[in-house]
Amino acid sequence: MISASRLALVAAAGLSLAACSHLPSPKLPLLKHEATAPEPADLPGPKLADLKPGQWAQELSDVAVDPSWRFGTLPNGMRYAIRKNATPPGQASLRLWFDAGSLMEADDQQGLAHFLEHMAFNGSKNVPEGEMVKILERHGLAFGADTNAQTSFDQTSYQLDLPKADDATVDSSLMLLREAAGELTIALEAVDRERGVVLSEQRTRDTPGYRVAIATLSAQMEGQLPPKRIPIGKTEVLKTAPAQRIRDFYEAWYRPERAVLVAVGDFDVDAMEAKIKGKFGDWAGKGQPGKLPDVGPVAKRGPTAKVITEAGAPWSVQISWMRKPDDLLESKAVDERDMLENLGFAVINRRLQAIGRSAEPPFIAGGAFKNDQYGAVRVTTFAATAQPTEWQAAVEALDAEQRRVLQYGVRQDELDREIASLRSVLAATAAGEATQRTPALANQLVGTLNDGEVITSPSQNLAFYDQLVKGLTAERVNAVLKTAFAGQGPLLTIAAPTAIDGGDKAVLKAYEDARAKPVLPPSAPGETVWPYSSFGQAGKVAEQKDITDLDAVFVRFENGVKLSIKPTKFRDDQILVKVRAGHGLLDLPSDKQSPLWSGSALIEGGLKQIPAQDIERVLTGKIWNAQLGVEDDAFTLTGRTRPEDLSTEMQVLAAYAVEPGWRPEAFNRVKTGYGTLHDQLQSTTGGVLGRDLGGLMHEGDQRWTFPSRQQIAAASLDELKTAVANPLAQGDLEIVIVGDTTVDKAIAAVAETFGALPKRPGDPPLAGAEKAPFPAPSAQPVIRTHKGRADQGALFMAWRTDDLFADLQRSRDITVLSQVMQLRLIDELREKQGATYSPSASSTASVVFKNWGYLAVSLEVPPEQLDGVVATIREIAADLRDKPITADELERAKKPRIDQIEKARATNEYWLSALSGAQDDPRLLDANRSVLAGLSRVSAADVQKAAKAVLADDKSWLLLVKPEAGAK
Repeated sequence: MISASRLALVAAAGLSLAACSHLPSPKLPLLKHEATAPEPADLPGPKLADLKPGQWAQELSDVAVDPSWRFGTLPNGMRYAIRKNATPPGQASLRLWFDAGSLMEADDQQGLAHFLEHMAFNGSKNVPEGEMVKILERHGLAFGADTNAQTSFDQTSYQLDLPKADDATVDSSLMLLREAAGELTIALEAVDRERGVVLSEQRTRDTPGYRVAIATLSAQMEGQLPPKRIPIGKTEVLKTAPAQRIRDFYEAWYRPERAVLVAVGDFDVDAMEAKIKGKFGDWAGKGQPGKLPDVGPVAKRGPTAKVITEAGAPWSVQISWMRKPDDLLESKAVDERDMLENLGFAVINRRLQAIGRSAEPPFIAGGAFKNDQYGAVRVTTFAATAQPTEWQAAVEALDAEQRRVLQYGVRQDELDREIASLRSVLAATAAGEATQRTPALANQLVGTLNDGEVITSPSQNLAFYDQLVKGLTAERVNAVLKTAFAGQGPLLTIAAPTAIDGGDKAVLKAYEDARAKPVLPPSAPGETVWPYSSFGQAGKVAEQKDITDLDAVFVRFENGVKLSIKPTKFRDDQILVKVRAGHGLLDLPSDKQSPLWSGSALIEGGLKQIPAQDIERVLTGKIWNAQLGVEDDAFTLTGRTRPEDLSTEMQVLAAYAVEPGWRPEAFNRVKTGYGTLHDQLQSTTGGVLGRDLGGLMHEGDQRWTFPSRQQIAAASLDELKTAVANPLAQGDLEIVIVGDTTVDKAIAAVAETFGALPKRPGDPPLAGAEKAPFPAPSAQPVIRTHKGRADQGALFMAWRTDDLFADLQRSRDITVLSQVMQLRLIDELREKQGATYSPSASSTASVVFKNWGYLAVSLEVPPEQLDGVVATIREIAADLRDKPITADELERAKKPRIDQIEKARATNEYWLSALSGAQDDPRLLDANRSVLAGLSRVSAADVQKAAKAVLADDKSWLLLVKPEAGAK
């Protein structure tokens, strides 16, 4: 039902691999003065251990399951869950989940659960190595985007998102999942080729933040199994493990009684059930099943400190309490306890947020959460990102808030606010229940499998919540919270880029000193009203035009404001809004560092008449949000709302456009955060690329460069204000509204806000700003260095093309060429050479900057292999120039791209982007209209022609990222 894992209030860093992450979910705690508070008695009800193979949680729980799902169990023990869903129409999602992860590995198998996930794509009884991905591509599935897998400590899942739910696509997909389930060959030669790919993934993920997360987990779970079974494994095992040890894991744990097949989509449920039974009914386990591991007891300890020193890591503080998990299946009693805790946690997180927003904050950001970790320990944590070197202030502030809520509890007004806030989210979700998206539904079901949860509908969740909070008192929440801080500890974990004087003892002493200081009760807020409900007399429409083929309407108000509206039924109760003002990058000088890196300070600074904290309080119960962004040709204010709150959303965005608060404390928080970012970025190849590539690809044009340490230190709020304030307040305005609304309602909401503003002068962009430089081809690569692992390297190779409108069809030819290049890179560098985990090829064509576009290749590879990989890329480019591609390659390049666009066109997000700027530049609409036909008509000859024009060796630009001497 409404469990903590589905209503996380705070997310912390996860350690899962691939697309999956296990994020500690929230439940908030209260500190006892004793070193170890007594653990609360378990709630009555069934436990996870009570579930038998093939049994669903709802069979033992008193929580009613969502009736939209059909559940079943095959005679071999494999479970399945099926649901018909037509959002988006004609598509389907399949998930194959295993109750098996790295915790099940033996000492000499560390990393092989994840290695096995890779081998599922590398040959089976009926599908030769290298053919599985190609089969899926022929059905329109893109590798990575639509075909993926992930391995965690305690589960592994495979996911296929099908662009078509026809019999051919579904049958092929089920066949491939059945092959992965029980027919993998795990051939020695294939294993040896894949070693390099897995090691590349290990290198890519090995960042300072990742290492800190592992060290923190090890400290929290002292002596327990999970920290000894990190899913990526150990390098020596990955390099040397025989294929047989992978097969041993496969046969022990990939068994029908440990598997669940999830199918959601626009299909006949009876037919899908018959297909599942026919395909998986003969699956039988081989050999003896694996024996579940002993995760070990929670270590007994009192107050303890652990300093983790990791170069490049941000300063952070955690105060944690550990106890054994309750291991309960979901029940009404569990849901009630968790929800009461969640509401208490929401109050505390709101308090911590307010502290972080104060004029002189003791930390940059803080939060609190509780989570059961892999069946081994339940961890309750107060955490903060600290100001550089100011860890003591963060410790003192976190401890004070923890003791404040213990001594004084939460106030009724605080609780009522969180009740209303959470209800608005649940109500909006329930209103959109009929148009939940297929992949999300599949993922929701998978998310319940390892926690003993029962899948419930949004309307069920709302009904449960309304019943629970009716007449709910702060006293009742406080009583539940007083049981939340039980167990061993507290453990203070300080992560820092440099050593702390005195180490662990100094941290523990600082904590004891902090606890000696008294805390005062929380103060009640003053009365506040929303001061931006009126912007004057509503504006009048001067012109209205139907764009019938796109189901859109263009409106122009008398004050010059342009409005583009596309009512949709893609998602019930969802409306997206974008306000475009001024000219974006075209308004910024090229010879002065852009201050837009600090742009989040505008929203965090609140409004002139009301600060951000009070905005959120006075608008409690409303669904709204606001974000500042910059595009090539506009500054943007974006929001997401629901039909009943559209007027409020427009009021918020209009207020930020004309009266932002420009509070210095918000800017200082952003500046402080960026002040340590260089240390983090220089510690990985990806960080260096992210920091330097924009500037290098624009030859130092400072609209795209990342600010230096000195520029960050010297930056002022006035620089951001100078860049943004005038375009927002005086620039031309275009508004795009897409989603569950009507033309009349959208016009009315804009007329009362932006349409009521005075006419704007609409200054032109800076002269010559439409020109953007591009690096000249060079015989020698540009070199950048990082301070991370000595075996980490990366490259980025680009060939200049052109802007989109220089030759629209040619840009589509180049798009398909980049997709073919991607296929070749995967086949050669990943599958044959095993050199890299995720080689990428892509193309970009500007719609704003003249003659600016490129086709690029990027990948991670050990430094000693860079020269060989560059040579391989050039060989691929030469072959594409010299020979026509095969019909099969053309189909596998075009079909996934076309299907991705077709899927995207059934989303509000796609049309929000597609309509942006279209009133001023109708070429954008024409490009949108013709994109699918344009891609479809690309031929093999067109691809070769594009390769000859673009991929010449003497036209390429190359960036290499290598380790500094002595890197770790």
